[in-house]
Amino acid sequence: MLMDQDECWFSRFAQPRMHSWAAKREELRLVQRQPKPKEADKALACFGAVRQDTGERFLYFSDGQPDTERTILMLERLLEVARREKKRVFAIIWDRASWHKSQKLKEWQRRHNRKAKRDGDVRLLTCLLPVKSPWLNPMEPHWMHAKRAVVEPDGELSVAELKRRLCAHFEVALETSTLQ
Repeated sequence: MLMDQDECWFSRFAQPRMHSWAAKREELRLVQRQPKPKEADKALACFGAVRQDTGERFLYFSDGQPDTERTILMLERLLEVARREKKRVFAIIWDRASWHKSQKLKEWQRRHNRKAKRDGDVRLLTCLLPVKSPWLNPMEPHWMHAKRAVVEPDGELSVAELKRRLCAHFEVALETSTLQ
């Protein structure tokens, strides 16, 4: 099984760059809301993966910035999908984010693959994209379209509503998309 993976931040306040058509005097105006002082959850981190064979998408929301620990949680969830389908190898292609190259992640992957070889489980292969080449990652355009699809032109967007809209856009069940 081969997947492309990436992470993205979705702001509850910043509006994406977009164009629209409207009748005269009925132009769409995106209101740039300012967060209140000390307001929590100003943005939402989202891990996304898309299968190359079926186009199926997977989303995992994270409280806080993407890091090695959250990446490992996301990989464990994707490995469960590979196990259910009785795959022998799960390959993931991603960018060169610091948490993708961390020693902690590399060591976790080594331990996982040693155990997988011994127990006949799914092995994990990670492939890094070249430096400064986001156009090679098929997840990148998905993020751009998602930001435009979930925009709230003139009101507040709660974290729960942002998650619901993202899951609807990517056609993913909300219940399966939180990293624990």
